[in-house]
Amino acid sequence: MGSSNSKLVPINRRNVEKSPCESTATLRLKQIASGNNMDRHDEHEAPPPYNAQDRMKSLTVPQLLDWEDGIMSDPKVNRLAILSFATAPYSQLLTNQSAVRLDSQVFNVKIPLEGTPITNQRASGRCWLFASTNVFRVPLMKKYNLKEFELSQAYLFYWDKIEKANWFLEKIIETADEDLSSRLVQKLLEDPVTDGGQWDMVANLVHKYGLVPHAIYPDNFSAQNSAKMNWLVTVKLREHALILRRLAQNNPERLASQKDAFVKEIHSLVTLMLGPPPSPRETFYWEYYDVNGKYQKIYESPQGFAKQATVQLARGDIDPSKMLSLVNDPRNEYGRLLTVDKLGNVVEGRPITYINVNMETIKAAAIAMLRAGHPVFFGCDVGKYYDSNLGVMDNQLLDLTLGFNTTLRLSKAQKLMTHESSMTHAMVLTGVHIEEGRPIRWRVQNSWGESVGDRGWFVMTDEWMNEFTYQAVVDSRYVSKEVRDILNQEPKVLPRWDPMGVLA
Repeated sequence: MGSSNSKLVPINRRNVEKSPCESTATLRLKQIASGNNMDRHDEHEAPPPYNAQDRMKSLTVPQLLDWEDGIMSDPKVNRLAILSFATAPYSQLLTNQSAVRLDSQVFNVKIPLEGTPITNQRASGRCWLFASTNVFRVPLMKKYNLKEFELSQAYLFYWDKIEKANWFLEKIIETADEDLSSRLVQKLLEDPVTDGGQWDMVANLVHKYGLVPHAIYPDNFSAQNSAKMNWLVTVKLREHALILRRLAQNNPERLASQKDAFVKEIHSLVTLMLGPPPSPRETFYWEYYDVNGKYQKIYESPQGFAKQATVQLARGDIDPSKMLSLVNDPRNEYGRLLTVDKLGNVVEGRPITYINVNMETIKAAAIAMLRAGHPVFFGCDVGKYYDSNLGVMDNQLLDLTLGFNTTLRLSKAQKLMTHESSMTHAMVLTGVHIEEGRPIRWRVQNSWGESVGDRGWFVMTDEWMNEFTYQAVVDSRYVSKEVRDILNQEPKVLPRWDPMGVLA
């Protein structure tokens, strides 16, 4: 976590003040937030500030029955709730209709060309590739005068699988001297070719392999339903990892040839399941109709096609080579450059970097991008307080007090510290509604098809953005020099298992 280098000290009343009604769990969160921690293995540890005899350690049946009687004693509320929750999900029953009515798809700042059609990642975790290609397609649509256009996500997906396999095997070799049961090695083995990714990862792929239209390399079954492919590749990579670890210790001279053979095997598996893609440097032939229905054709290489996107973006006062990944991680100091240990895809490619700033800085940069007509890639925890059918992300969406007589009180930092929240999904901002200088709600382009939300579009309240948005990727011109200069820092390295290492 962000405080992993802090000195470990036991909880005591000198470190944290505890009110009479404050729970032990709340005390623990305060202690973590203040940089303190417990180390049960410290032989010099002071005794805990409580007496084990003061509490009952195990549950008793009479106690549980007494609690149940208390719940059932209120026939108008709890009995009705039990009957209701038995027939439908509480998220549906407790939807706050007043909040929903305010979450309209009306915005006074919206980019002129949002990009269509709404894309669909299907049963795969490729949201970061869909969000990034939905950003890149806008300048291409302008250049080629297109009404609708979609870039091939499967093309980048193919190369990412192979690059991640190579990355994983390199990290396995680097950590060969660590115990197999170490937290780092176990984390590397957990999901070596995950579908997820980050902006810097897609930047690496586009720089090395380019872009192609969806029609040139469309999705097949394995691209849309990636679980079986991922399982097979993961099992093989775990086999490879054990062999490479043994070789590193006993026959290091064989490492290079054996690793090459393993990557070649993964390349074969991925090619058979996704199909061979266009060569990055060879010319493809693309036919299309422009917005006026006129037939057009182009001859271009994937790398050349990608340059068309970046050149057009540059002409529109945005430069992809200068795109900054702003994040909001309140566990760590603002104005600090962050990275994650051993996280990436392309060996010797651009590293994962995060500029940690407050939400006001992120929102100001996003609004400036939108006012200039540019879509914004952003990462969030989409599973909280949202309704995919309504297309709403709103902290007030659920009335938990009505249904359960409870509220949720974890702060954003505490959610990260306790693994309650992390950056799990990437989407695109295309609009914002501003009143009296303040953003009220944001227009979101998702990649779940047109059957959800408002024909695929979502609305996100500003309050939800504060709580569950962790990242926005913006051009350096739309932030201050002070923010740009953070890139010159030596980054703080977060451990591989940190929540900021979760891939959208």
